[in-house]
Amino acid sequence: MAGRADGGLPRVGVFGGTFDPFHNGHLAAAIAVLRGLRLDRLLVMVANEPWQKEGIRSVTGAEDRYALVVAGTAGVPGLVPSRIEIDRGGPSYTVDTLDELAARGPRSSYFLVVGADVVPELHTWKDQERLRGMVTLAIVARPGAAPVRAPSGWRAVEVPVEPLAVSGTDLRTFLAAGRSVDDLVPPAVMHGIRCRGLYATER
Repeated sequence: MAGRADGGLPRVGVFGGTFDPFHNGHLAAAIAVLRGLRLDRLLVMVANEPWQKEGIRSVTGAEDRYALVVAGTAGVPGLVPSRIEIDRGGPSYTVDTLDELAARGPRSSYFLVVGADVVPELHTWKDQERLRGMVTLAIVARPGAAPVRAPSGWRAVEVPVEPLAVSGTDLRTFLAAGRSVDDLVPPAVMHGIRCRGLYATER
């Protein structure tokens, strides 16, 4: 990426999610965005109550999910687990989080990390018209895939990341069935899952 058009402001990424559980795909995407966009830091933002999943499925407790993110990002400079949404409580809305980050300072240039599949749903987000003026979208897309067209009014860049061929739903199913997922989650996350007795695994 040539030059900086942000006036030298700190470049901060916000990678929000349920992370239920945090896995190698999340880690690969976070590192690719951090390095590809030359961010000063990337906040791995653990949702307290993910409104998109309300009434659809039960979600593992926020403190457990946060602990797994802390474990999974340890030792990677620039990746910063964040519990802002947990501490705020209630449903987690990205625009509220950006408001809080801006209030805490310092003034920064924010990049909001989203998957290509999320882009068509941005119009459903709380205060999306205001949110789009606060961030640049960092769209995680499969290498070689057709470019993702951001909705009108959004600033956006694409970051190619080879996706992990498994979802959080698959991981929870595998773990509940006692299947090994050692090649799909960081070792420290697997240790945390076992120690906390999550996803019906054996201790």
